[in-house]
Amino acid sequence: MPTLLHTPTPDLAQSLDFYQRLQFQRIPHPEKHYVSDGKCLIYINPDRFARAGLQLHGDHWQDLIPALEKLTAVPTTDSGYLLGTPSGTRVYLNKGELDLEMDLAAIPPSHLGNFAGLSLETTDMERSARLWEALGFKLFMGSVEQGWVGFQNEDEFTVSLMQPNSCPHLFFNPSLTYFNGKNNPAVIEKVRAAGITITEEITHFNKNGEVDNIIIRDPGGYGFFLFND
Repeated sequence: MPTLLHTPTPDLAQSLDFYQRLQFQRIPHPEKHYVSDGKCLIYINPDRFARAGLQLHGDHWQDLIPALEKLTAVPTTDSGYLLGTPSGTRVYLNKGELDLEMDLAAIPPSHLGNFAGLSLETTDMERSARLWEALGFKLFMGSVEQGWVGFQNEDEFTVSLMQPNSCPHLFFNPSLTYFNGKNNPAVIEKVRAAGITITEEITHFNKNGEVDNIIIRDPGGYGFFLFND
């Protein structure tokens, strides 16, 4: 069940340039536009009706619809189903398997460093948790009571949920997270050198007021947290 980030774009060439500057590699495909850093697979969708979200592939979605419809509306699409999470993030459930002609494990890391999954803020933590569980994700850290939980699916793709007012910085639903520890300053310099616009320079967590975390966005609005956790 390949897990992809689904990002829209106002300009395909602009989005491809953004990812190539960050050293993502294009994945060969006769029709669609995929990029990856070896851990994160991103589908850049130039369709004007595309929205930022997550895309899952499989042949079992019909079996999950009754449980999902107890939590949210699940309209059909030409390729399968579509649902919205309480955070407002779209999840595309596409029928069939995704066949790509490249071994993602052979792709070197991008300038962004260590990919840690998708981050979402939600105003309904309990319903959000039940929805991700209905999609086949399993709890592996945190708890609803703590106000922070992490789920993983069989691809080991992580979705982290946080309650509002947890993060003292801009937060775009959805956002990718990269945790680089003490190497984050070097990551930030690579992003600057690549000519990528920094959406927010974060000093909140640094006792000296230095920029040690940043947020960027792709041309379609997808957020990226580059943090020193």
